[in-house]
Amino acid sequence: MLTLVVGLFYLLSGRAARSQDVAGGRFVCNAIPPGAEPGCGYGAALNRVQGSSPVEDELRNTIIQLRETILQQKETIVSQQGTIKELNSKLARCEAAADESSQGKSRGQGSRRKEYGKNTMGDLPRDPNETMDQLGKTMQTLKGRLENLEQSLRLPTANASSGGVSALAPLPPELRELLRQRLGALETQLLRKVAELEEEKSQLYNETAAHRQRTESALNSLLERIVELEKSNNAFKSPEDFKVSLSLRTNYLYGRIKKSLPEMYAFTVCMWLKSSASPGIGTPFSYGVPGQANEIVLIEWGNNPIELLVNDKVAQLPLSVSDGCWHHICITWTTRDGFWEAYQDGERLGTGDNLAPWHPIKPGGVIILGQEQDIVGGRFDATQAFVGELSQFNMWDRVLRPVDIVGLANCSAYMPGNVVPWIDANVEVFGGATKAALEICEDRAFDS
Repeated sequence: MLTLVVGLFYLLSGRAARSQDVAGGRFVCNAIPPGAEPGCGYGAALNRVQGSSPVEDELRNTIIQLRETILQQKETIVSQQGTIKELNSKLARCEAAADESSQGKSRGQGSRRKEYGKNTMGDLPRDPNETMDQLGKTMQTLKGRLENLEQSLRLPTANASSGGVSALAPLPPELRELLRQRLGALETQLLRKVAELEEEKSQLYNETAAHRQRTESALNSLLERIVELEKSNNAFKSPEDFKVSLSLRTNYLYGRIKKSLPEMYAFTVCMWLKSSASPGIGTPFSYGVPGQANEIVLIEWGNNPIELLVNDKVAQLPLSVSDGCWHHICITWTTRDGFWEAYQDGERLGTGDNLAPWHPIKPGGVIILGQEQDIVGGRFDATQAFVGELSQFNMWDRVLRPVDIVGLANCSAYMPGNVVPWIDANVEVFGGATKAALEICEDRAFDS
């Protein structure tokens, strides 16, 4: 009986041992962390990682938020680029408006009034400070979000010493370094973009200021021209319908042309004259330049015939205008061989050459009506003063055709001088000389 009990005991012990061997021989597969050596024990650590899945979720959410932040900043940069393009477009329209306003300066009286009524300022660019303020607010918001993100980049862990209370533990060094590099790159890109926007803002401001200055200058020129025309219209029916009267032979009555001459290689001078002075009508006009007071002079002095002086060289003209009636005279000259022509009442009465040949008319001088200059603009001689009336003094920098001169003489053509036009605003009078309204063609027809 005892032997039977002992055998049962050994039998049961053997089965228990085999079951333990079977249980102890079971294999468990665990993931090995990156860079770890195979064969090392990571079971406990892996169990801890598997147990911290909420931490991984929070880390993943943090990375996703960081990506969203980067995308939002890219959208902000794209938006600012659009703003810059819009400002450049408006600047282009402003420059186009300035070109149109400058072209208006060469048009006639009616077109100048239309240009003046038009808003040539166009759609000027707005002050880019608004755009930069918006960018500054965006940068401030981004800075706050980055600070909040940096504070939130910590993983909660159980602190045994604090009785299980959650505390903040730093992220792994690899992840922190990666996030720091990403944030540093993003900050560098944003700072570069801000610098570019500041530079573009400065350039845009300078271009806008220059555009405004050009536009204001064009508007001021148009305004001055309109004021001159309005003043002229208030004095006379038309700006060119007036005469200058020099009633006494003195050295202080004269008129002065405000415009000067450019360098010229030919010219035509036409005017209407009325005089009965004797002996000689005097000097209808003279043009003097520094170093040569007799650059161009038309004079009848004493009993001498009318003379044309160019660079103090003299040609006698077969003209006679001292009968107290209105006469139209034209003088042409060219530097080529010094060839000249003299017209009276549309008829060519004389020609000649070798009058200051190959001499260009010098620029920057003074044109005086009614006096001969001994120095530029002054030192007049009363014996050489013009006595009478003159009108329609016009000068061209070319030789007019005979048909054009005939049209001016018989009042069938209107051709103001391209160098000196006869306009009220261009003529000043001094010493008692007067300006009065005159429609020369009607007055001449009445006299005849």
